[in-house]
Formats: sequence, structure tokens, C-alpha cells
Amino acid sequence: MSKRKDHTPSARPQKRTRTEAAEDTDEESNDNISQFMSEASQNSPLSSGEVGIIESISLKNFMCHSLLGPFKFGSNVNFVVGNNGSGKSAVLTALIVGLGGKALATNRGSSLKGFVKEGQSSADVSITLRNRGPDAFKPDVYGEAIIVDQRISSDGVRSYKLKSKIGHVVSMKKEELISILDHFNIQVDNPVSILTQEMSKHFLQSKGEGDKYKFFMKATQLEQMKEDYTYIMETKTVTLQKVDKHDESLEDLKRQCSEKEDRYNSLASLDEMQNKLEELKHQMAWAVVSEIEKQVQPIRDRIKAEENSTVKFDQKVEEWKEKVVDAEKRYKEIYDQLEGITEKVQTRRPQCTALKEDAQAKNRASKEAEAYYHRCRTNLKLLEKDNEQLTKRIEELRHSINQSSEADRVERFERIKSLQEGLKELKDQDATVSQQMDQFQQAITKYKEELYKLRREEQDVRNTTESRKRQLSSLKASRTDRVKRFGEHMPAILSDINEAYRQGRFVKKPVGPLGYCIRLKDPELALAVESCLKGNMQAFCCDNYKDEKTLQSVMSRYYTHGKRPQIIVSEFTHELYNIRDR
Repeated sequence: MSKRKDHTPSARPQKRTRTEAAEDTDEESNDNISQFMSEASQNSPLSSGEVGIIESISLKNFMCHSLLGPFKFGSNVNFVVGNNGSGKSAVLTALIVGLGGKALATNRGSSLKGFVKEGQSSADVSITLRNRGPDAFKPDVYGEAIIVDQRISSDGVRSYKLKSKIGHVVSMKKEELISILDHFNIQVDNPVSILTQEMSKHFLQSKGEGDKYKFFMKATQLEQMKEDYTYIMETKTVTLQKVDKHDESLEDLKRQCSEKEDRYNSLASLDEMQNKLEELKHQMAWAVVSEIEKQVQPIRDRIKAEENSTVKFDQKVEEWKEKVVDAEKRYKEIYDQLEGITEKVQTRRPQCTALKEDAQAKNRASKEAEAYYHRCRTNLKLLEKDNEQLTKRIEELRHSINQSSEADRVERFERIKSLQEGLKELKDQDATVSQQMDQFQQAITKYKEELYKLRREEQDVRNTTESRKRQLSSLKASRTDRVKRFGEHMPAILSDINEAYRQGRFVKKPVGPLGYCIRLKDPELALAVESCLKGNMQAFCCDNYKDEKTLQSVMSRYYTHGKRPQIIVSEFTHELYNIRDR
């Protein structure tokens, strides 16, 4: 299996008496195997090998064993004995798998996940290889032993850790393990190196010479060499074809090379041209400096002018700060007035209700008085009609008085007198009723005026309250929503603009309001910027006049009567203005 130094034994090893275990458990089997190996190691007088010797192996959660080992092997021949199920085959299988062999090579399963003990998440195999002498593999890195740790997960994925003798992890790549096995000449899949039970049964049971020849070919690696030779010959054929193909293009390459050499030789004055190029570069640099100085001079003049105008802006800033203070005072006064008006509305609401009830009662009284007035007018007309009839009757009686007797005259006279008194009483009643009707009419008019005045005051108070509430809510909303600072309709307008742009109604999406697009590095300049921009803070920018008409139609939904924001039409560019030096 590995390189060993064979020596003739000087003494025959003592035989070990085989003991039978009382209980067939993993722990007892482990002790038996370890004891036998340690005795074999102690009793062997043979000299130890230098490299590739398996010094120890340990298993954890491998196959049906929770823990086996670590087993210390001797330097020469080792015999592993034990009861059935004690782990002999598990040690051999772990040796194949731990050194990178495939699961099929063990004849114990088709997948690595079958080696993980049931109910566990992973299995661990640790193998220690001797690494001594002049043929050692990287002795300065690994030392006198190489520890190969392999972990197999329940998903069938395995990982390697190649450690030095002191336990330091040197590599985690399988390529390093393959290099170690090649250096030690350890062939895991070679039946001469590791002969499994199934392979030995197959070899012993096979009677045909062809099977033995295949075993010989595989054991001596002649089969692998044959495959490698076939691959080399195929590679050689492909390489020769490529060489022939490149020979054809070699003449063209030689011709191109000669052309390039001729061209290189024609460039004899290259140094002079290089010097001239350097001189022109210096001249170009000074020309650029001169041009930049010409461009900088107007900027310096503008800076001086801006510095002179800064004093004016500072004065304006102070003025606007005073205006802001006054505006805050006015806002506080308006807010206090709004609270006072609200309190007055609350206090006068019961009085308004009482006045409404009083007005309704007086309306009912007025209607009753009007009905009574109409009845009196009707009675008056009847009385006037009766008066006319009586007057006619009196005239008739006066006309016939001269013809009647004295007694009839007196009777008629008394009757006329009584009728005149009744007529007078009716007239007095009519005058009284007329006066009462006038008084009722004046009272009704007065109460109607008072009711109209109260309703108008109530409506004014409601309008003022609603206006103050909208103004207050707008001011509160502007603290969190920067867009509402430019008008209560501005969020809805921006939403409609985005929807229209998604529908393809705009060629390019309008930008605005301009005040919302401005970010100040110094917040103290906000008042100065607002005083300079004024109405342009709410303005929008459009790329073309078609987009302007579309934006006007969007704004017309919210600004029907009031003044809408200004729209500036200017073609958009993809280049940003460089204002870093300002």
C-alpha cells in the first residue's frame, strides 16, 4: 500500500491469545481491536517505515458506530480482529472514503450520505499518515505526520481538512490530498493496495483467465496506463493538426513581420519628431494656461460684483427676517383670533338656538296675526257694505219721513241712532285691529332683519372658521410634507403629472415646483433665495410647448379661478451646469 523498508525479523513475534467478549457492543469491540493493535505494535521488532504509513484512524458517527478509535497501527503488518459488527469492515471502508475514494469503490453503498449514522447530521473520519525521512511531503509545513480529517454531511457533501502534526490546518482542498497520495504512491482504487471483501470474493470465485487478467491489469495500473496512452495519442493527433494549420499561416506572419520591419526602419527621424512633440506639448500647455486666464478674468470681475451685491442681499435678508418675525406675530394673532372666534361660536350657539326658536314662535304669531288681519278686513268690508245699505236706507227713511207719522219718525230716528253707534264701534274696532296689525307687521319685519343678520353672522363665522382651519392644517402639513409648502393642491398636481407621464402624454416630464428642487447647503440663505425667486418658487419647467399645453390642462383642474403657477418653456439638456467653483 505504501513505501516500506522490509527487514528480516530477528525474533518471532509472540502469539496473542484470543478472548471472547461477553457483550457484543461498540465499546468492547473498540477495546479489543485497540488492545490487539497495541500488542502487535509493541511485539513487532521490525524497523518502522518513513512515509505513507497509516499511524492511526478514528471514526465518529460512521455507518452504525457512534465512536471507533483512535486505533494506533504498528509500523509493519497489522491484524484487525473482532466479533461480527465490531467495526472491522467500517475501518476499511473509512480508510477508502477518508483518503478520497468513491462510495462505489467500497462496495458498501452508492452514495456518501449512506455512511452517516442514522439520526446524525454528519460523520467524521480522521487518518494520520507518517511523514518522516528524506521522502517526506513538505516536512517544513506538515512536520512528521499528516492528519487527513474528512466530514461527510447527511446530504452527501464532504469536506477536507489537511492538518500538520500539531493540528494546524494547512489546506482544505482535495487537490492537496491527491498530491499527497501521489507522493506517497497510495492508490485507493487499486486492489493490490486495498482489497475489499467483495473484490477478494470475486477474485477467488473467478475461474476465467480473462477476469484474472483484468485484475492483473488493474492491479499493475496497466489498464490506466493504456487509457492514458490512448488519450495521449488522441491529443498528439489534434496537436499535429493544429501545427499543420499554423504552418500555413506562418508565411503570412513572416510577410507581415518584414513589412513591420521596413516601416520601423523608415521611421529614422522618430527622435526628432518626439522632441518636436514634447516642445509642442509645452507650447500647448502654456496656451491652455493663457486661455484659462482669459476665462478666469471675467469670473473674477463677476466675483467682485457679487461681493459688492452681497451687502445689499444682507440688508434684504435682515429686512425679510423682520418680515418673518412680523408674519409669525400675525400668525399667532390670527391663531388666537381663531381660537377666540371658536369659543364665541361655542358660547353663542345656545343663544342662536334660542333666537331661532323665538323667531319660529314669532313667525307663527305673525301668521296668526295675518290670518286675524284678513278676517278683520273681510268683516270691515262686510260692515262697509252694511253701512252703504244703511245709508241708503236712512236716505229712504228721510225721504219718506215727511210722509210718515210722528211715531214712526221717532222710532226710525232711534233706530238710525243705534245703527250709527254700532257703526262707530265697528270703526273703532277696525282702527284698533289696523294698529295691532301694523305693530305685528313691524315686529315681524324687525325679527326677520335680526334673524337674517344672525344667520349672516353665523355664516361669516363658519366661513372664517373653515378658512382658518384650512390655513392651520396647511401650515401643519407643510412641516412634514415639503410639497404642500408650495400650495395645498401641489401634491395632487405632481401625482397627475406622474400619471400623465406614464400614459405618454408628456414628451419629457416637467420639472417643478422649482422651490422643491432647490437644496441649500446653508439654511440661513433660504430667505434670500425666496426673496430673489419670489413667484418662481412655484413655477414649473417644460421642454416644449406641447408639454406646456398638457401641463396647463392638468393645472386647470385645481386652479379654475385663481392664479395658477408660472410655466417656463426651455429645452432640457443632459449636461449639468458646473457650479463647483461658485
